[in-house]
Amino acid sequence: MYYLKPTVKAEPLIWRWYAWPYLISPATAACNIVERHLKIMQSYVQNPNIHAQAVKDPKMLGGPFIDLEGEKVNEIKTLIEDTKKNCKPLIDLCAALKELDKMLLNESKGGSVESLYERVPQMLKGLVELVYDLNNHPSMRLIEPLFYKAYYENSHQELALGHVESDFRKFVFSTPRIAQADEVYLQTPFSDKRLDTLFAHKQEPCELEDVIKLFNIDEAHQGLFKTFFTNDSPEQNHDKNYKGTGVRVRYFGHACVLIETDSTSILFDPVISYEINNDIPRYTFSDLPDHIDYVVITHNHLDHIMFETLLQLRHKTSHIVFPRNQQGGLADPSMKLILKHAGFDSLIELGEFETIEFKDGEIIGVPFLGEHCDLNIQSKLSYCIKVKSRKFVLAADSNNLSPQLYEHISDIIGDVDMLFLGMECDGAPLTWTYGPLLTNPLSREFDKSRTLSGSDFNKAWSITEKLKCKHAYVYAMGQEPWLNHVMALNYSPDSKQIIESNKFVENCLTNGIESERLFGKKEWVLEA
Repeated sequence: MYYLKPTVKAEPLIWRWYAWPYLISPATAACNIVERHLKIMQSYVQNPNIHAQAVKDPKMLGGPFIDLEGEKVNEIKTLIEDTKKNCKPLIDLCAALKELDKMLLNESKGGSVESLYERVPQMLKGLVELVYDLNNHPSMRLIEPLFYKAYYENSHQELALGHVESDFRKFVFSTPRIAQADEVYLQTPFSDKRLDTLFAHKQEPCELEDVIKLFNIDEAHQGLFKTFFTNDSPEQNHDKNYKGTGVRVRYFGHACVLIETDSTSILFDPVISYEINNDIPRYTFSDLPDHIDYVVITHNHLDHIMFETLLQLRHKTSHIVFPRNQQGGLADPSMKLILKHAGFDSLIELGEFETIEFKDGEIIGVPFLGEHCDLNIQSKLSYCIKVKSRKFVLAADSNNLSPQLYEHISDIIGDVDMLFLGMECDGAPLTWTYGPLLTNPLSREFDKSRTLSGSDFNKAWSITEKLKCKHAYVYAMGQEPWLNHVMALNYSPDSKQIIESNKFVENCLTNGIESERLFGKKEWVLEA
């Protein structure tokens, strides 16, 4: 009998690019294919040397430069042609969205838009509503379920299986996956339940030939595929299922926190490391409980909703909790539809101050301001967990733009035992994530002023004071190396994020509040 090795990585790909939520939703996928993928690849073909030099410069980390060993111009040319062929409906959809947006901006000045429906591009007819806000600014509302019906298809989804030997990976926003000899590619949609069977074999034994037949692995790749399995039983981790009378909290890195009682397990923003032998302490997949009652997502950014992890946990997860979106907004696609089409069941959409009750406690959705470049994005929530008379707030990357908000929150939830707060207070500009969705270019000045930034020291301390926290921890800083392929961060002691979070930790300790900037792993056990 065989088991899937804990050192096998499983990267989800779409059109040979690393899968993230904006490549599932058809409208955002269309814009990213045209304005990100094709532009980066065409730039590489025109001058691969510039890309090769840029990826060596730490100042260019996270930039639009393909990072491949040796010159791969022919391979990228082939991928460009495949993209143009396979994604033609989405490429045309992007053009239609931009055309309609320009028409609205140029012609809708406050009068009725009824006459414009005849001129809506054919691809969008019946899929959009033309609207104004109360200040007569025009926009389109996407009827998103119909976009999936018309334009979603999953035939180019696949899973890249390979051995993982280090934390380092290429930055996935800029570098597509060229076929590699040391990987096996499972040509299967993310919704395929055979993947649940595969990942269950990390703990449950299997007949190796049965798995080979299950995925129709061809003879040329069967030898490599077999190396992903071992007949050594997984080590028994007797500590992974909490059986105490209190509440156990474990930090898995970045924004991933596990809160457990003897009856309920709640996992936030799962980004889990593989088992790698180096000096960095970490929890891995083998440290997760056998069953997860709730996976909770704070917002729709790649470092908080990662399909690579979610697909590997689907077989043992009961419910996924996530924030409700602004229906019909291009920049705010429905997380419910994204997860549903990726094969996830039992989806719970939550609004601000709505609750989910479970044995011994409840999950409360809490407002989350900022960190989204001043765009009207509503698919973001912080959470308060009340369990066994303890209270935890996981505020993710919340930016305390309005301190009075936390006075209202405090009135509702009361004093907090433990706060987790992101302090990535010098974030990337708007165009880094949302640029492909823009119709008109944003000036460099405005782009740099509208960032993906969380709280600095003053804002973080204000939250801590108002919630009367006993513990306050800085997390979600992207420092763990197993996040670098999606974060591309390289802090120094002089980085604003480090200076501000150091001030915060020192001030907390001075005021009798337990605090640190978390890294790697940590565990707390609080008595009920």
